Amino acid sequence: MVTDHRSTRMQPQFPNAYVLNIMADDHPGIVSAVSSTVTDLGGNIDTASQTVVGGYFTLLMVVSLPEPVTPSDLAARVASGGPEADPFQVVARPYRGEAERAADEPVERFVITAFGKDKPGIIARFSGYLAGKDINITDLFWSRSDDHFTMISQLEVPGRLDLALLQADLEELAGEEGFTVKLQHENVFVATNQLRLTRTPTPAQPHHATH
Repeated sequence: MVTDHRSTRMQPQFPNAYVLNIMADDHPGIVSAVSSTVTDLGGNIDTASQTVVGGYFTLLMVVSLPEPVTPSDLAARVASGGPEADPFQVVARPYRGEAERAADEPVERFVITAFGKDKPGIIARFSGYLAGKDINITDLFWSRSDDHFTMISQLEVPGRLDLALLQADLEELAGEEGFTVKLQHENVFVATNQLRLTRTPTPAQPHHATH
């Protein structure tokens, strides 16, 4: 059964909503400074995603305010919360709402995991294939260690696509590029990894010597 995930999309608390993108050298206190600025404006953080890559902090959030402000003024207020020697880099824009950007057809969420020897062009070819199928990448993690990479990507797959054919195409692409790929429904991926995290080794039974 294909689920329409549009019914669970986020709705901002206040009528004036904005998207904020903040980047800075990573150090303690960035989230506190940004959230304090939003609070001082009487606003709410409706959703956010934060990560650190290579020593750089990035934060993407949707905030809503009871009173309208210009995006440039909002960006300046948030940037002023950073240290004077290294101010935050902030971009702000009006939030259009997920409903306006949602596809007309329902989608299912899947997770792709892949690993192999790294080389230039893998992400470009992988993302290009997905774009050609109208598959949206909603989250992407890529890590490189020595000459090998690990990728975990969350996708929104249109319900009209043949999943067996999609898996076959991805395996063919992976074979040509020299890496291994696995496509799983989001529910299966979460359940599998929760099982791995919660499973504990069976305690060794004490050995009783016989006399």
